[in-house]
Amino acid sequence: MTTDRGRAATTAWTAGPDGALRACLEDAVAAPSVHNTQPWRFRVHGATVEILADRARRLDVLDPQGRELFLSLGAAVFNLRAAMLARGRVPVLRLLPEPDEPDLVARVTVGPATRPPATATLLADAIPRRHTNRQPFSEIPVPADVLADLSAAADAEGARLVVTDPEARDAVLDVVRIAEQRRRHDPAYWRELSEWTRGGPERRDGVPPEAFGPWDALETVPIRDFSVVRPARRRRPAPFERAPTIAVLYTAGDTPANWLRAGQALERVLLTATVRGLASTIMTQPVEVPHLRALLRDASGGYDAQAVLRFGYGPFSAASARRPLDEVLVEGPPTDG
Repeated sequence: MTTDRGRAATTAWTAGPDGALRACLEDAVAAPSVHNTQPWRFRVHGATVEILADRARRLDVLDPQGRELFLSLGAAVFNLRAAMLARGRVPVLRLLPEPDEPDLVARVTVGPATRPPATATLLADAIPRRHTNRQPFSEIPVPADVLADLSAAADAEGARLVVTDPEARDAVLDVVRIAEQRRRHDPAYWRELSEWTRGGPERRDGVPPEAFGPWDALETVPIRDFSVVRPARRRRPAPFERAPTIAVLYTAGDTPANWLRAGQALERVLLTATVRGLASTIMTQPVEVPHLRALLRDASGGYDAQAVLRFGYGPFSAASARRPLDEVLVEGPPTDG
């Protein structure tokens, strides 16, 4: 049987209507981003896509250095790569290709034809099904072989995923809890959160009320409280899993290039989790506070924490809206290279 992705392999590689490159770009914009800010733009020249940072969408309070912005961009880069490969073309990637153009974070060129690897097809097919899930998960433990797959996914992108044991899990969740509680007393945080949680039928970014998730009355799982500035949207209480599966994503370095690699690893891990039937939550609170993030650092190996993740078997979670692709396509002269 010929799949839609198989048919796309024979379509012209353009960003125009029905073009294969446009289909890949649609997958790129489905990437996760902090507060669903979608801080990306795409510039297309022939068979090359340039991914640019939209710094107007950086969170000033949570992300003054732009680290999470770069993670979000890295996730979009991975989706673009996976989509190309699943459609039978090798993606040729260059990170930070032009030092004189700091907003140009990556360049991905459609490379030679290839037989789509099974893994790439599975990951690309999972892109529209991957959603951040802030609901309670079941008490069913995640099997060891599935956790090994998640770790291997991070390894494939030059990162390291450490699944915590019970003692380390409790320590990590304590740090998440402290970060969440401290943010609740920061008026600047409230103002920023308010900006990205304003609903509306026409809004295509931000976190919609239906994605807030319930409240864990015991705070075993300290999910970010998006309703703190929306009294009418206070979350209902619900029991969460007693022993959540928690992992920390690390990179050996903490530069913008490392952040882009971390974003690609993050998305590969999340898509692998989706393929294996898992729900996932990105818990970014502790890595947004420098002195708390330092507590998660693996000093013995020189690894910096980039994200805290929760995995489990959960209910269906609705997708957050995305801006139309044409809104994030920009025109401009091609850069050298």
